[in-house]
Amino acid sequence: MDYSKLKIPNHVALIVDGNGRWATEKGMNRSAGHKQGFLNLKKLTAYIFSKNIKCISAYLFSTENFKRSQMEVSFIMGLLTDQLQDILNFCHEEKIKAVFSGRKEHLSDKVLKAINKIEKETEIYNDRLFNICFNYGGHAEIIDATKKIVKDVQNGNLDINKLDENMFNKYLYHELPPVDLMIRTSGEQRLSNFMLWQNSYAEFYFPKTYFPDFDEKEFDKAIVEYTKRDRRFGGIDYEN
Repeated sequence: MDYSKLKIPNHVALIVDGNGRWATEKGMNRSAGHKQGFLNLKKLTAYIFSKNIKCISAYLFSTENFKRSQMEVSFIMGLLTDQLQDILNFCHEEKIKAVFSGRKEHLSDKVLKAINKIEKETEIYNDRLFNICFNYGGHAEIIDATKKIVKDVQNGNLDINKLDENMFNKYLYHELPPVDLMIRTSGEQRLSNFMLWQNSYAEFYFPKTYFPDFDEKEFDKAIVEYTKRDRRFGGIDYEN
C-alpha cells in the first residue's frame, strides 16, 4: 500500500470489539479471544505508528464492562497485568509515550503501580502517543473534568467566564488532539460511550471483521476509506 497517495489521520481511535465472538465462533472460550486481541493490538499498533500516525487511542475495557461475568472480568484484569511489562518494553523499543485514560477505582494496586511506571518511564517520548483506555467511559471523563473545573473555580484558580473548549480539553484525563478516524471492529455501529468529546468531528469506520482478525490489510482498507471522505467541520451541510 502506497501511503504517500493517501490522507493520513493524526489521531486514530480503536474500539477493540469482537474478541469474545471471535473465540466463540471458533469453539473456544471467550478468554482465548481476549488474549488474541491483546496480541493483535501490539502488532497493529506498531504498524499504525509506522504510517506516520502520531496518536492512537485504544478502548480496551469500559466502565460498563464490569457488568460482565466475574470470571471474564477477572481474566481481562489478569491479562492486562501480564501484558503491562510487554507494553512498557514495546513503548521503549518504538519510543512511544503511553498514557492510560480511565478511573482508577476497581483496579488492583499491582495494576495501578504498573500503569504509573509505564507513564513515568515513557513520558520522555514526544513524537507518538499511545492512549490506553481502560476502565474508561466518556460520560465519566466529562463528569470528572467538570469536578476538576468546579474545584479550580472554588479555589480561585479559574475564572468560569474564561472557560472555553480549548481550556475544557485540558481538564480531561489527558490533553489529546481530536480524533480524526474512529474504527470499531466487529460490525457494531455505535460509540458505546467512547471519547465523546474527542470524537465530535471524527470520521467513523465500522468493518465487520472481529478485532483478532483486523490486521494490517484491514487497516489499509480503513485508510483508503478515510481518504475518500470529504471532511466537514463546524455545522450541518444542507446542500443536496
